[in-house]
Amino acid sequence: MQLIFEFLSQQWMLAGAWLMLALMLFYHESRKAGPTVGNQELSDMVNREDGVVLDVRDGGEFKNGHITSSLNIPLKDLEKRSVELNRYKDKPVIVVCKFGQTATGATKTLRAEGFEKVFKLRGGITEWSAANLPLVK
Repeated sequence: MQLIFEFLSQQWMLAGAWLMLALMLFYHESRKAGPTVGNQELSDMVNREDGVVLDVRDGGEFKNGHITSSLNIPLKDLEKRSVELNRYKDKPVIVVCKFGQTATGATKTLRAEGFEKVFKLRGGITEWSAANLPLVK
């Protein structure tokens, strides 16, 4: 541990440059993924703005419980099936996965396809069900 501190004190410019690069990369990647929304925001978008919930989990997980009126397109099929979502391009699309991390890839794919109002559900379906919100089976 002492060697690390010694190195950092001697090479502070190099360490600072690496830290700055890491922070910029993190910031850039998080901005590309798009904003996240909580459970209440998802409900508001669906009810007030005709938002669409896109569940990117596989079919088995979807059948075990999903948010009411959500569409299921597994992440692995999203590029091929994104045409099915074209009618929702002018509406908010909220992407849902199990924990909220897989949705990042889906939001990037949808943004590349021209969707502008793309969000991901913070914490995924796990946080939704932990809040005792309704799931359809």
